[in-house]
Amino acid sequence: MTTHAFDIRLERVNYLRGPNIWTYRSVLEVWLDLGELENWPSSRLPGFNDRLTALLPTLEEHHCGVGERGGFLQRLHEGTWMGHVLEHVVIELLNLADMPTAFGQTRSTSRAGVYRMVFRARDEQVARVALAEGHALLMAVIRSQPFGQEQVQAAVGRIRTTVDDCYLGPSTAAIVNAAADRRIPHIRLNDGNLVQLGYGAAQRRIWTAESDSTSAIGESIAGDKDLTKTLLAACGIPVPEGQVVESAAAAWEAAEDIGLPVAVKPSDANHGTGVSLDLRTQAEVEAAFAIAEPQGSEVIVERFVPGIDHRLLVVGGRVVAASRGQLTTVTGDGRCTVAELIDSQLNSDPRRGVEEDFPLSRIELDQEPVIVLELQRQGLSAGSIPAAGREVIVQRNGNLSEDCTDDVHPEVAHAATLAARVVGLDIAGIDIVCRDIGRPLAAQGGAIVEVNAGPGLLMHLKPAMGAPRPVGRAICEHLFPEDEADDGAGSGRIPVVGITGTRDTATVARLVAWLLQLSGRYTGLACAKGLYLDNRQVEREDSAHFDAAHRLLINRNVQAAVIENGPASILRDGLAYDRCQIGIVTDMDGADALTAWDVQGDEQMYKVIRSQVDVVLPGGTAVLAATLPRALDLAELSDGDAILYGMDPALAAIGDHRSRGGRAVFVRQQRVVLATGASEVFLPDLGKMINGHGRGQSATVSLLAAVAAAWALGIAPALIGAGIEAFEEMQARAEAQKVS
Repeated sequence: MTTHAFDIRLERVNYLRGPNIWTYRSVLEVWLDLGELENWPSSRLPGFNDRLTALLPTLEEHHCGVGERGGFLQRLHEGTWMGHVLEHVVIELLNLADMPTAFGQTRSTSRAGVYRMVFRARDEQVARVALAEGHALLMAVIRSQPFGQEQVQAAVGRIRTTVDDCYLGPSTAAIVNAAADRRIPHIRLNDGNLVQLGYGAAQRRIWTAESDSTSAIGESIAGDKDLTKTLLAACGIPVPEGQVVESAAAAWEAAEDIGLPVAVKPSDANHGTGVSLDLRTQAEVEAAFAIAEPQGSEVIVERFVPGIDHRLLVVGGRVVAASRGQLTTVTGDGRCTVAELIDSQLNSDPRRGVEEDFPLSRIELDQEPVIVLELQRQGLSAGSIPAAGREVIVQRNGNLSEDCTDDVHPEVAHAATLAARVVGLDIAGIDIVCRDIGRPLAAQGGAIVEVNAGPGLLMHLKPAMGAPRPVGRAICEHLFPEDEADDGAGSGRIPVVGITGTRDTATVARLVAWLLQLSGRYTGLACAKGLYLDNRQVEREDSAHFDAAHRLLINRNVQAAVIENGPASILRDGLAYDRCQIGIVTDMDGADALTAWDVQGDEQMYKVIRSQVDVVLPGGTAVLAATLPRALDLAELSDGDAILYGMDPALAAIGDHRSRGGRAVFVRQQRVVLATGASEVFLPDLGKMINGHGRGQSATVSLLAAVAAAWALGIAPALIGAGIEAFEEMQARAEAQKVS
């Protein structure tokens, strides 16, 4: 047997961006051809299992279909096909790259040796890199080619680098995750950290820890430290006296006026960059000016406030977290240089790193002129060797890494929240210097030294000491108050109506959108007839696809959205929304047009169209044609209610559904009936439409679908009848104008 000829050919790689036939979440779908490997499951390849598990011993944690630890290894030894193995290899590489991934499936197709393999993919680029790395590793194992732990770690590193490049930063991710816990949908609006939470008119936007309520004026004020202090002082908030200076000589003159010791800092720098503290001589002040000047537009000299740095996070007018800084020092041993001591005693801490998700920053002397100045003040340099036992100060205003939320005095919290209001920020990081955060500032000579817009959250999410704080949840609650959830504002949701099928779906979509508009909502519509905003056609092209639907969901004017999704769109992209209020299924036709996705027959079509029903919200409604195969099974899949519709009340599905108290829409005595269990109500105004206008049965069935959706949306029956009649007349006039 020669294994070098074996190959797993990746025929098609497709990213499903929304809920799909596999899962509610985005996945990467891979069509792969095993070729000759179809005849060589894992149990038949000599040494394969041992080589694979030696490279990836953590595969033992995979439960697989067995449902327990070691389940996948059991499948390996029993014999499983290479598509399934590739699925688990890719998932494990993602796990090793600190992107935990549990979901994956591999299924055969109608072509021998060809499989569809999917795995959870939060980001397309990360998923594609993980697939490429997993494929290369697996082929090396199959072919007995050299591949060791060094290559595994390199592969994991490339995936991790892609994660760092593509994924949300920790502050934004914390807010998005908190929103997800509340079932609030999100849409990433750029390659960075601009994220929309919610849909349409109910949306809010965040950019790291700034929101669309964060005042641009407030942000500009916070960036000007001197102006900030002037405004705070006017409101009685303790701040250090200071002066803006333009030269080193002026800095020393200001220091003499204020009184030593002083601090020198840039007026608009962040994260303590260029800030020098406790300066006591002319040489120190002038050297600090030289460090601060390149970092900002102006330099400030201000009274040095003795004490410890603190950061209080204010969200929506209350303090939700607080962190305390620590003086950073190293201790000499009489042998090592200062640079060596920093590496061995500080940078060796696993909590330190250069990436933003580390709670402590790595100290790089060549990038820290403030630290170099601090060493010079102690008569030292990077190459100096301190005596054994000598404590050397490295940073006076180092990482704010110790949680102290429970220690904050109420008066200090009041001063912090007042400072945020004075500057005009809904989310702010308030920097306070004092000896004890548990005492009022005035009593100990403490002061607020800075107000920061867009504060980092990592210090509160992953403190080096103390308990993490749910600051993402606090910001989410600020943006979406839970007490507003009942009217939609608290959930970030607008009514979304999704429609799938092939029979008159565009007509159904237009009717539902028209009725929503008449009920008082600014309505967006994406269907095969085009893209509409409040009944105004803005695009004539076929808009029954993912991208057009997304345009509606990010539009701040849209108060309700009606979205047509053909079966091909579901298979190609998934649904554009995570959940919907109404999910309409008109039919299960069209399998002949879906051979590219290996869809053959009712059973596979059922899996496609059920995607629309699976995403119906609790409290929502699935609107289903009563003639659908397994209509009642589909109704059971809805997390909300279900309404069946059809011409004939004697249809078996309608009878069974009504016997359980379910709702149905049908025609009796040439009139539209709304039935709930045994109760029936005639819908006014539609009798002549059922009987007139040369309407065929299929057109009437489409009208019933729209009626059922409008009923489920709570639109008054009288408005439904009058609205559909008006729509028909409007359409008739439009057709007449075309003819003339």
